[in-house]
Amino acid sequence: MTGDELEQMYQEVILEASKHPHGKESFAPDAATEESGQAAANTTVHATHEYCTPGESHQFNPTCGDEATVHVEVSDDEPHTIKRLVWDGHGCSISQASLSVMVDLVDGKTVDEAMQLEQVFHKLMESRGAGLDDEDLEDKLGDAVVFQGVSKYPMRIKCALLGWEGLKDSIAKALAAKN
Repeated sequence: MTGDELEQMYQEVILEASKHPHGKESFAPDAATEESGQAAANTTVHATHEYCTPGESHQFNPTCGDEATVHVEVSDDEPHTIKRLVWDGHGCSISQASLSVMVDLVDGKTVDEAMQLEQVFHKLMESRGAGLDDEDLEDKLGDAVVFQGVSKYPMRIKCALLGWEGLKDSIAKALAAKN
């Protein structure tokens, strides 16, 4: 893929995914529920770590204010698979689009497959715009490969990684709760 093709795809994916994010669902942790026990309507999560439930991780990027809470449910059977992956939060188009693309990539995968994709995405973000040396790895990333352009800007890398860090942490918490 040429640089111009990648740039055009980048713009399309980022704009579409940030306007119509996949997996974004308003939900409230126990601390944010009303007295009746029902979650408040249209609640955006601002839970601190101590209010996160098993399988949930709150991430905050102090550099730009991006914030996301990632919630994952994994199957009881082995290999563990991701049964449900949702998130809520706010931030720049890069963080929101990255979360959306992440959901598309890992929902329904095994935990091992999801963690491999997380590692590959991290490598892409460390590439400083060079991409990955292995075309097979780039193919595994699907639309997430467009974030290669983001990796040129160190201040924006944290935006793209916000949800992926939440995924890693929430999976670890979900698996720990099963033990």
